[in-house]
Amino acid sequence: MEYADIQYQHSSWTALITLNRPQQMNALTRRLEAELRHAIDRADADPGVRAIVLTGAGRAFCAGMDMGELAQLPPEDIRDPARMRPFDMSRRPDYQTRYSYFPACSKPIIAAVNGAAAGLGLVMALYSDFRYASPHAVFTTAFARRGLVAEHGTAWILPRVVGHACAIDMLMSSRKVAADEALRLGLVHRVVEGDALLEETLAFAETLATEVSPRSLRVMKRQLWEAPFQDLAGAVRLANDEMVDSLRSADFQEGVAHFVQKRRAAFTGQ
Repeated sequence: MEYADIQYQHSSWTALITLNRPQQMNALTRRLEAELRHAIDRADADPGVRAIVLTGAGRAFCAGMDMGELAQLPPEDIRDPARMRPFDMSRRPDYQTRYSYFPACSKPIIAAVNGAAAGLGLVMALYSDFRYASPHAVFTTAFARRGLVAEHGTAWILPRVVGHACAIDMLMSSRKVAADEALRLGLVHRVVEGDALLEETLAFAETLATEVSPRSLRVMKRQLWEAPFQDLAGAVRLANDEMVDSLRSADFQEGVAHFVQKRRAAFTGQ
C-alpha cells in the first residue's frame, strides 16, 4: 500500500508510524484508518521490528473522526464487516472488533501523544500498551458533545485505565484533561517536558527492543489482554503452560547467559 495520510519509518528495531494530516489535526478518515491498520500489520509481521511508536504530525495526536466524513457517515458504518476483519489473538471474539488490532498486535505499541487526543484519537491511545505525553497533550472523549456514545469499547477500557469514577467524569462531561492531570489519573505513563517527547519515546522503544526478550513481551502482552476474560484459575493455568514453553526457549537460555557473563543481551525472540 502507498501511504498518503501516514508516514512509516523503520530504524533500529522500531517502527515509527506518524499520522500525517497536520492541517486537519490528524483527524481520522477512511483512508487514514486503512493505512494505519496496514502499517501496524506490516510492523507486526516484520521480524526486524520489535516495538512500534505511534505519534501525530504537527500540533495534534489525533483530533478524532474527520467532521466532514462524520457528517456523511451512514449509521450502519460502524457494523461494516469489511472494516472488522479478524485478528490473530487466539481468535478470541472479544478482539474481533474495529480497533482491537492494537491489543491483537504481538508487539508493544507506544503512543507518543504530542497534542490533542480526542474521540477516536483517545481510543487509539487507550488501546496502545504505553502512553507518553507532551505537556501540551490534551485528552477528551468528546462523544457526548457530538451526540454520540462511548464507542469502540471505551466504556470497557477507560475504567480499566483510570478507574470507574474518572471514566464517568471523562465520558459524561467530555471535558478536556491536560497532561499533568492525565499523569495523576494513570491515563499516561509519563509526561516528557520540552521538545523531547519523540526522542524519549523512541529511546524507550529501543530499550524494549534490545534489553528484554521479544518473546517474553509477546506472551505477556497476550496474557494481559486475555486476563479480563479469565478467572484466576484460568490465568494461572495459562501462565503455567506458557512458563513451560518459556523454560524451553532460546530467549530463556540467553537471558541466563547474558546475566552470568555480564554482557549485553542478544535476544532473538525465539
